[in-house]
Amino acid sequence: MNLQGSIVALVTPFKNGKIDEISLKNLIEWHLQEGTHGILVLGTTGEAATIEFEERKRVMEIALEIAKGKVPLIVGTGTNDTQKVLKYTKLAEEMDFDAVLIVTPYYNKPTQNGLYEHYKFIAKNTNIPIIIYNVPTRTAVNILPDTTAKLAQIENIIGIKEACGDIKQVTELILKCPKNFIVLSGDDFTAYASILLGARGVISVAANIVPKMMAKLMESALNREIEKAKELNLKLYPLYKALFIETNPVPVKTILWLMGKIETPEVRLPLAPLAESSLELLKKVAKEYNLY
Repeated sequence: MNLQGSIVALVTPFKNGKIDEISLKNLIEWHLQEGTHGILVLGTTGEAATIEFEERKRVMEIALEIAKGKVPLIVGTGTNDTQKVLKYTKLAEEMDFDAVLIVTPYYNKPTQNGLYEHYKFIAKNTNIPIIIYNVPTRTAVNILPDTTAKLAQIENIIGIKEACGDIKQVTELILKCPKNFIVLSGDDFTAYASILLGARGVISVAANIVPKMMAKLMESALNREIEKAKELNLKLYPLYKALFIETNPVPVKTILWLMGKIETPEVRLPLAPLAESSLELLKKVAKEYNLY
């Protein structure tokens, strides 16, 4: 599994409260055509926290049906309940996903030792490759580089999606973890800089709407075409900002809807539709990038 480059953190389209399977299939096919290097379903951007078990299985089936063997396929299996994470991870293993992404447990606020034991337990009871997901702004815990380096010694813990937003922490991760351990930026803003430090790619929100540009940015950075990568990154920066004008994935779903890629910008409570003032700003930015 060549896990690098631009991996889209795919949205989950909804229509009338249900998963919009047609839009989901079309999105995955579009990403394959546009050159996206990998697909993550049921992550933060995929609203996994509000997706029921049978819906989860259906999203996974669709992703496998369309993209298995074409690009690496990752599924988010993290919750704040270790036993539930194990259940979801075993399902991913049975369905033959290439890897799982497991977010640090939220709300419980485990210690570094608790985090270590959580991931170790999942890894020891499954064989599927595991990617740790660190996003302290959402979970209230930060898995530190020393803890990650310790977990990296476990055979099927293969990498981390690092969304702390701190380049110093990314640097320490790369220094402390084995050379074959995969560091992926979990944050479009830091992806370019992270690649230059030694990361392998990004799990990206922006790739949902500009897949080709994000793929080119990552390819340029990985190939050390520094000027080309820098120019692309600076060009994309205003878009990165616009996608977080409100809570992700509300803005990115709204742009996908404006682009005609999904039928509705529907999100599930407790998320709410984009405010009118934010919509006007988003429309302005989308037009500047010729997205619709």
